[in-house]
Amino acid sequence: MPRWLAYTLLTMLLWGGWGVLSKPLSSGVSSWQMLAFSTLGMLPVIGVLAARPQARSGANSRRGFALAFGSGLLTGAGNVAYFQALAMGGKAAAVTPLTSLYPLVTIGLALIFLRERPNLAQIVGMVLSLAALYCFSGSEGAALRSAWVVLAVIPILFWGVSALLQKLATAHASSVRCTLAFLLGFVPVALVIPFWQPMVWSLSGRTWLLLLALGFLFGLGNLTLIFAYGRGGRASVVTPMASLYSLVTIPLAIVLLGERIGWREGLGIALALLAVVGLCWEKTPSRAAGR
Repeated sequence: MPRWLAYTLLTMLLWGGWGVLSKPLSSGVSSWQMLAFSTLGMLPVIGVLAARPQARSGANSRRGFALAFGSGLLTGAGNVAYFQALAMGGKAAAVTPLTSLYPLVTIGLALIFLRERPNLAQIVGMVLSLAALYCFSGSEGAALRSAWVVLAVIPILFWGVSALLQKLATAHASSVRCTLAFLLGFVPVALVIPFWQPMVWSLSGRTWLLLLALGFLFGLGNLTLIFAYGRGGRASVVTPMASLYSLVTIPLAIVLLGERIGWREGLGIALALLAVVGLCWEKTPSRAAGR
């Protein structure tokens, strides 16, 4: 197995684990606390990235750092909405593939601001995205289920803008520096949250361990993605593969969390996964860091 493929599969496993681990935590910890406390789990990965020589390289490293840092801020805000969608009753097996449609926003913004034209695969992905959204929005008649679908649109928007910033950032700085800045974007938000959100510090040891694991899985997935690119993986192949981490989340949610998927949700999941492949498929390599 090529090393880039091994790192790509590892990224899928790590992010898939992040997706399924978010669900049980969402029932006992607030969304803001999940972001704040899980950021602690990213610190070891941040330390590894900061120690690499590539963390200071790039044609315009300051601009690249600023763009990637802003990308991290947006992703963190999107993560809070993702956690809240789970807390409101959304199944991990459904919320994860639905929010994975964020490249739809990235492509739309690139079309407007960068004058990039989508290729045929991306156009097909757009159509499948709309079909998937329709399936999820009508999967249940209950108001609660509709609420999480609406809330899931927030990470789609935020992560979509974040991905565009990542793409712009990598034109000015190395992928290592961009990923470092991206993860550092979570830190100021995590430090501010305790001052304006009620926090529960007396959590069980198991809950603390899961929160640290949540951040570590997310951060480590970004690191292995860099390794996949650095070991010869083409972005047009690595990016859509890594974005399919729902393929890991869905079976884990069914087996470990006992989630059950109806036929309409199942169709929506299948359409969303196919849409992600199309949306992320690029003609030319683009080494964007992060999710």
